[in-house]
Amino acid sequence: MIMQRPIHPALLATSKLLLSALVAWALAYPFLQPEPIGLAKELSVLGIYGAIFLGLFFLALVALYANDLRKALELVSADNRQAAPRSVWWMLVLPYNFIEDFFIIHAVTVSLRREAQCRGGLGRMKSFGAYTGFGWCVAQIGSLIPNGIGSLFALLALVMWVMHWRLIRKALAALRICRPCVHTTDDRAPSHVL
Repeated sequence: MIMQRPIHPALLATSKLLLSALVAWALAYPFLQPEPIGLAKELSVLGIYGAIFLGLFFLALVALYANDLRKALELVSADNRQAAPRSVWWMLVLPYNFIEDFFIIHAVTVSLRREAQCRGGLGRMKSFGAYTGFGWCVAQIGSLIPNGIGSLFALLALVMWVMHWRLIRKALAALRICRPCVHTTDDRAPSHVL
């Protein structure tokens, strides 16, 4: 097994902030054009109240999804947990969430994979959410393209997000009925950092 050196925390934080600044620019760009394009054009069709309602509705769904991720991390034994359960709430912080979502999905996937080594019910999962989770994260970035391609990425992100959420709900059900892992020694594999 190849050991990866952890990224220095200051370098990681700086990278996340710089990438979040790029996302902020990409989110603002359609609204700064003389004629609305991309997201600005799509929201203008709804009107101000429709756009606000849609935004609040979507944030409520994200909060429910994040809460399921939190519950899954809480049900994973502490020794197998890659991140604190409360870390999932970064999903609600725009534009930082576009970058942090990758790290959240990684933490949940690794935690479930580790937990499956001692909980039989999770053993039936294949990717532990990696494909659909990272898929919606990548498609979400693609949705920032301010044209029809961006709209297609947004639709793909939404479909993959729902698929990942369903998988997390199945994992939650399995975690609730399977016996928790009991670690008598530090027998888990070394952690890897993105």
